[in-house]
Amino acid sequence: MAAAALRRIERADRDLCAFLEVWHEEALRRAAEVDALLDGGGAPRERPLPLAGVPVAVKGRHGRRSAGALIEAGCVVVGATSVPGPGTAWQTWGLGARGRTVNPWRADRTPGGSSAGAAAAVAAGLVPLATGSDGAGSVRIPAAWCGVLGLKATNGRLPSADRTGLAAPGVLARSARDAELWWRVVSGEPPSPAASLPVTAVWSPGLGFAAPDPEPVALARAAVERLVAAGVVRLVRPHVPVELADPGPAWLALRAAGAGRPAGGPGPGPDGAHRVRARNDRRLADLFGGAQLLLTPTTPTAPHGHEGPGDRYSTSLTWAFNLSGHPALSLPAGFGGDGCPAGLQLVAPHGREALLLAVAREAEVRAPH
Repeated sequence: MAAAALRRIERADRDLCAFLEVWHEEALRRAAEVDALLDGGGAPRERPLPLAGVPVAVKGRHGRRSAGALIEAGCVVVGATSVPGPGTAWQTWGLGARGRTVNPWRADRTPGGSSAGAAAAVAAGLVPLATGSDGAGSVRIPAAWCGVLGLKATNGRLPSADRTGLAAPGVLARSARDAELWWRVVSGEPPSPAASLPVTAVWSPGLGFAAPDPEPVALARAAVERLVAAGVVRLVRPHVPVELADPGPAWLALRAAGAGRPAGGPGPGPDGAHRVRARNDRRLADLFGGAQLLLTPTTPTAPHGHEGPGDRYSTSLTWAFNLSGHPALSLPAGFGGDGCPAGLQLVAPHGREALLLAVAREAEVRAPH
């Protein structure tokens, strides 16, 4: 598997630029070690290898530091995926070893960021799994724009080097089952039982503050209707309208404070940011008191070009859940008129990653996009 992945990377990455570094010789040595363990009668009971030989890419040159559980599970790390270069506006695309990272569906469009190379590599079939990190949507946005699954874990549930507490580890995968394997390995959770269907859900196109474009809303809503028709979810009316406070200024203030910089600008300071967070937390707690999921478009726009995002924040529908810490998943929702994918975002109560993955698995089986 690793050798085949390396050949795919060699053929495709000249154009895709999804990788900063490819660890060819090291990956082949690791693959040989895994083969030797299996050929010797299987892995010892105290060292199971549920991902034996699976090639995986890690986000950035230092991504291997957080991949210990995957390596212990038998994964073969084949390289480091691209991340934004210095000065990249809003971290919306990656910079690989040979140039800017492109969207596999349209080379003139960004794959999203900052897990740009991870999403591009998975979408192009170079690897089945790639690690990411999500501070404002950096797993979910590229997942949506590249047409793959992207999961952000509950903030604080897995180790993270982010001092602000806004970022959480995540994964990009071609299927829910692959993402479930990743989750079981990194979280230590046992296999989850099948979800009791249909799962109750609330739909919100803009969370009460965002103004997404009509096309991503329509694509996400059509994906919801497929889930309803397939018996995967049941839409319910929330007790009160879904009206969160815009998390953007609070997110920016907390990010600046965590980096030791003054917040600046007209937005709230850290105290005001915490008040926004507390208000949104109360509203989300009320929502999840009456439903198991919150459903939204993943992004407010289609993928933009490499010139930059302009005045629209691609994070407007994702960073609320970095502020609140809820786990969230982007599921492929079809294709826009430009030929690029869009995503449906599923948000669950804290600690309910298994529910998100179970619903995603049923969606792939019952209501393929």
